[in-house]
Amino acid sequence: MPGKIKIAHLAGPNATIQNTPPLVTSNKARAQHAIAPLTGPDGTPLKYDVLRPQRLAAPAKIYVEQFSAHPLEADMAELYGPPDGYLDADGNFSKTQQSASDKPVYEVEIKPEDGLYPLPYMAVQAGGEPWEEECAFPNAPADKARQPFLPDGSRSFEEVDRLGIDGHGLNNLIGARANVDFYRIEPPSGYTKGLPAALRTDKGEGDIPPEVRGRNFFPYKPPHLEASPPRNNLANIVNKVQKILGSGEYQGAIWTQGSPRIEEALYWFNLMLDIKVPLCGNSAQRPHGTISNDGPHNLVDSVDWIESKTWADEHGVNRAGVVLVSDQRVFAAREVAKVDARPGGYVAVGGHGGIVGSSGGEDAPILLHVPAMKHTYLSELNITRLPSEVTGVLQGKAVSVQIKSPAGELLESAIPRVAIVKDGSYAQEDWEASESDEVDLLALLQDRLKRFPLSGFVNEGLSPYGRVQGQARKAILSRAVYSGIPVAFAGRGNTEGFSNPGGPFIGASNLSSTKARLLLMACLMKYGSLPVAADPDHPTAAERAATAEVLTEFRRIFRSH
Repeated sequence: MPGKIKIAHLAGPNATIQNTPPLVTSNKARAQHAIAPLTGPDGTPLKYDVLRPQRLAAPAKIYVEQFSAHPLEADMAELYGPPDGYLDADGNFSKTQQSASDKPVYEVEIKPEDGLYPLPYMAVQAGGEPWEEECAFPNAPADKARQPFLPDGSRSFEEVDRLGIDGHGLNNLIGARANVDFYRIEPPSGYTKGLPAALRTDKGEGDIPPEVRGRNFFPYKPPHLEASPPRNNLANIVNKVQKILGSGEYQGAIWTQGSPRIEEALYWFNLMLDIKVPLCGNSAQRPHGTISNDGPHNLVDSVDWIESKTWADEHGVNRAGVVLVSDQRVFAAREVAKVDARPGGYVAVGGHGGIVGSSGGEDAPILLHVPAMKHTYLSELNITRLPSEVTGVLQGKAVSVQIKSPAGELLESAIPRVAIVKDGSYAQEDWEASESDEVDLLALLQDRLKRFPLSGFVNEGLSPYGRVQGQARKAILSRAVYSGIPVAFAGRGNTEGFSNPGGPFIGASNLSSTKARLLLMACLMKYGSLPVAADPDHPTAAERAATAEVLTEFRRIFRSH
């Protein structure tokens, strides 16, 4: 028998797959504390308490009624062995039946080391009030709010192994096949009193710094306390994941993140990581532990994908790139997009494939298509191939921009500022086009020229061409190009055609504007800004030629990544 694979779980931000429903005080606890019970719409107390996975503090002996696991067990009673004993009407246990009314039972000793058990939630607030939501009261400040997100993947993986059941009636669906190390890259929750000793890497020396919402962890609930990582953190996640997966210690990894956000992070990894092992993205449309939650199955399907080596070429190297595994489909990172908040809510955009395989169905994982676009170790933009510095433009002057540290890590300050601007039909204000009407675009251009030496624009326009509707707007974007700022044109929505706008602009192929933004950011860190014309509104023939020469490389990348 082959040994277990070793994989890394990488916790990303705003992850519904690591979000749990509010811990609500059970009616069993409310009765104990003389609190009014939870009731249904008709005003009567709810029949059942919610059971939440919790740990036993001590062993306990319980008795389970025979034939209570399924309504038709007793129908084939002759196939079963005898019960462990019988309970009389007073609850006394006997190995033999003393009366016809005695109930046949199984005797079970449950122990803390067994793992989590579903039990009523018994906690109340410090003041004796019941818990009704994450916060002590509606819209409470952070110091009066609990965190529903799990701080890393260990608890959700444990619950999948303990409580998840496959079609054969078995569990341990991850742990039986994989050893998992858990990393908090951009976790969705944090330790506001400081890391527990078990998680510290400094042997307990020194102060324990508290983790800060919006700096160290990134939740979206409670909604009024939502936080998301900033643009420059794209450098940190690449550095951390590259170090982990470049170590040679793991056969693959799983990245979890919020379902509307994960498509961008996965494409960024696809461009930037120099790795040869598979990285699977997982998300969930429904929180962990809710009815029909999809996250656990996606996690198991990712383990299937990694373990199967379907992704491997003849040298054992990943040929499929970074993927999203969701609802038994395996999407290429370049094409996947969320279109609805339900299981099955991802599609392959761009009109030319994008689903590279399947994992988690009746058959073994299968790879149907190998992406032709460059990815990970093949990417010309990965962190290994990026230069240490490039030339940017600040206030019309060429400046040097450091991209990587002497140790080869991507710098936060290197991440370019690329804005998505959107254009639509009937956008021109009047019969005569005027640049003064384009106040938003003019302001963005002026801001970029003053503050950000590496910057760009992605114009989302007509599908599939990406073209703008007004000559004034086009003139401003042309001025941006000859001021050193590249502009890519992407079609709006799920464009199936290929943008080729002509002029001094980059065609974004069949990429969405959000994916084109990431690719342009990576290109800027590879090639730097465009040449600057003396008069960007009237570039000379030589200046146009110089710009066109650099744009040739940008366009080549957009057609191959």
